[in-house]
Amino acid sequence: MPRSAAARPSLPLGSLTQRDARTASSCFDCSSPRVTSLSMNLTDGTPVDFTSCRVCGHKSWSHEGVELTVSDVIERTRKVS
Repeated sequence: MPRSAAARPSLPLGSLTQRDARTASSCFDCSSPRVTSLSMNLTDGTPVDFTSCRVCGHKSWSHEGVELTVSDVIERTRKVS
């Protein structure tokens, strides 16, 4: 898989079981720190952070700290034929 010229630096992996290894991520909706977060690149190459809240169930994608709408994410993941 080709790497993007603007690849983000690797971040240390967090842990759901080791409190000291958790990152400072929080839910966009309820601000709970009990979230699962993943960094990924969408089909168009946009780097995003996906966050799923274990408290309220809110799921979000953000790019450079700005939350994307589901419509934005779907548009950016469409394959160009």
